[in-house]
This record gives sequence, structure tokens and C-alpha cells, in this order.
Amino acid sequence: MKVAIIGTVGLPACYGGFETLVENLARYHNAHGTCCELTVYCSSKAYQDRQERFHGALCRYVPLNANGAQSLLYDLWSMMSAWRKGTDVLLVLGVSGAVGIPVLRLLTSMRIITNVDGIEWKRAKWQGLSRWFLRLSERIASKWSHDVIADNIEIARHIKSCYGVACHVIPYGGDQFLDIMPSEVLAGRGLPPAYALAICRIEPENNVAMILEAFARMDAVPLVFVGNWSASTYGQNLRRSYSAVPHLYLLDPVYDAGELRTLHDNAALYLHGHSAGGTNPSLVEAMHCHALILAFDCGFNRATTEEVAEYFENVGQLVLLLQRVANGGLNPKPGMMKEIAERRYRWSVVACEYFDIIGCTGSVA
Repeated sequence: MKVAIIGTVGLPACYGGFETLVENLARYHNAHGTCCELTVYCSSKAYQDRQERFHGALCRYVPLNANGAQSLLYDLWSMMSAWRKGTDVLLVLGVSGAVGIPVLRLLTSMRIITNVDGIEWKRAKWQGLSRWFLRLSERIASKWSHDVIADNIEIARHIKSCYGVACHVIPYGGDQFLDIMPSEVLAGRGLPPAYALAICRIEPENNVAMILEAFARMDAVPLVFVGNWSASTYGQNLRRSYSAVPHLYLLDPVYDAGELRTLHDNAALYLHGHSAGGTNPSLVEAMHCHALILAFDCGFNRATTEEVAEYFENVGQLVLLLQRVANGGLNPKPGMMKEIAERRYRWSVVACEYFDIIGCTGSVA
């Protein structure tokens, strides 16, 4: 059986959640001998070192960018190539190229499985024609795919309500760096011995300004906030506004797994401000490391954490939670967050569920 995965930057993972998913699918495929020939479509623009294979998966390169203005053409190119190569099962990650799915359904015998991502059209950054096209793409992907995957039960409910289509619910794993040795590189950054930790892209929908304002009022709880502050005017302005606050440590992105492990190991709690996107990879990673998580109050986050986190909707509510932290009055539920993470958010479990839907055999390690 020939299986192809499209819609991501490629292998090895170098961008985001979908790429990490694909890397772990490739590792699982290689380790467990699933009964398929796996191909992953990659952007040649993203890799100087273009590997022919990665953990047994064939890497096939497309001369376009996977994201941005070229994403539609990138996905359509990948679809047509997969068709020509005799692919039996096509796993589509995201809905950017969904307009091509009906053509494949009508003209080929390929089985199409689509992960519809995080209701992208609802994100504040999309307006006008872009929002309309993303919503149309979501509808097409839901209606025309043989199987639809959602990473969160709230997304599955949305797809069922809007399009009458039942989804397979498969989240992301978050245990990828638990076996990584901590790094001492961060020792020279002057971080406090214990702190609250937040890691995200610096975007309004992640409630970055809300978190910074709340912590600025609470000098008893230091905050280490890791993000791409320089990537936008929004991030630059926030860093400029809060850089003088002595107990706020605004760090640039950290990509080294050992450094990330160290940041998590030394943190007393984790902050998660995401308001969109389904099951956020950064949250499930944090659930493997932290007993106490303060999360923005939305259906996605409550479903991901099974109501075990503490939740806030505004600056005032977050300040009250931080006051309880400072006074020792906010105690985590021992072992509950870790139990959820190990039960639901292990890559071996996630990959096994994907290959079960694809139709390949494998066993959970």
C-alpha cells in the first residue's frame, strides 16, 4: 500500500504542530514496520539538506513554499504528484488545498483522509476573502474526504453540526522531549530559580497582552515568556512596553530540545493563553511536565485538560489566580494532569490511531 502525506513543510520537523506529527508518524512507521510505503511531501524552499529518506519515509520535494501565498499551489502540486505516483491513501493535513479533493474523488481511486486543523477561518487574523475561502475549504474537505480527523472534540462537534460529518478525534502527542537530557545553556540567562512559563507565537489570539498585564501587577510570581517577539509589530510593541518590568523575562524562540526541557523542569507552573486552534501542541507538551496549568477559558482548552487546569478569561481573573499561587492557596491536583497526558497525548498512541485509520497495522509501544 502506498501512503502519502501532504500539507506540511516536511521532514525533519522544522516548523509547527503538523510537522511534529508527521515526524512522529515516520518514526512510528519505521520502528513498527507498518505495512505501507510512506511518502512525505516537503518544501524544497525550507531545506538546504534535502534528505532522500527520513526514518524510512521517502521525502519528495515541491519547489514552492508550504505556507503563505503559495500554500494552495503547494498542496495542489503535492496532490497531483501523489496521484501520478500511484498513491493508494492520501493523508491531507490542513484544508489549504481542499479545492483539489473533489477532483481526486471523481477521477481517482485514492482514499483521502483529511485533518481539518483548528477551524482556521475563525481566527481573527483572517478576514474578508481569505476567511471566506478557508471556510469554503473546510466545508469541501469535510464533505469530500473519505475520513475526517479532528484533533479536539470541540472541532469534531463543529464539523458534525455544520456539515453532518462524523470525525475521528485524534489529538497530538506531547512526550517527544521527555527522554531528552536537560541543557545547561540557559544557566547564563539570569532566570529566577522558580517561575511561571509561557511558550507561544506572539499573536493577539494567544492573549499575550493579557498575560503580560496580569503578571506585571504581580511581582511575587516571575514569568518567563518564550516567543517570536521580533516577528511582528504587535510583538515588538509588547516587548518594548514590558521589557523594563524586572520580573518578566521575555525570551526569543528556543528550538533546542534540551533547553526546552530545562525551561519546563525549572518552572513552577505553565501559562496557556491560546483561544483558538483546537488541541494546541504546546499545551499537551506542558501537561507532561506540569501539575499546575493556568489556561485561557475556552472549549478547546477545557476539553484538552479535562477540566483539571485552572481557567481565566481576563486580566482580573488571572491576577486572582496568581495571588492564590503567591499565597500558596492554589494547589494542583496530584498526578491528574500527568495521568491525562500519558493516557491521551503519547505519540505512540497517536501514531497507532492514525495508521489504524490509514489501514496499516502497528502496535502501541
